[in-house]
Amino acid sequence: MTILRALPALLFLTPAAAQAATPIAGRWLTADGSGVVTIGACGGATCGRLTQILKVRPGAAATDVNNTDPALRSRPIKGIAILSGFADKGKDWRGTIYDPRNGKSYKSIVVRNADGTLAVKGCIAFFCQTQTWTPAR
Repeated sequence: MTILRALPALLFLTPAAAQAATPIAGRWLTADGSGVVTIGACGGATCGRLTQILKVRPGAAATDVNNTDPALRSRPIKGIAILSGFADKGKDWRGTIYDPRNGKSYKSIVVRNADGTLAVKGCIAFFCQTQTWTPAR
């Protein structure tokens, strides 16, 4: 049997290569331009921390005052993990997104778009809201 005849049979015997999501590591400007989130490895997962605050809302607290855990309300907003526990799920990244403006966490899906931006989705049950983050300079 020639190799060309055996090739179709061999294709069925080899496991399919796992698809990997496009990497999301880097520095990203949030949709409203208020901050820069730096995404990278955190232990065995991927996370994103608010590393730069560009616009401060009038009267906004500098600490995580809206957190549901009273023990965390005194931590500074700058440096806080906005994205946590993200894992590569093949075509996208899945984890949790935290909104310090209301102190709540949501299921999240992040995808790197073909134009180099990030689609950052926060979800409650089946209802999701998507923001587009752009690369930060």
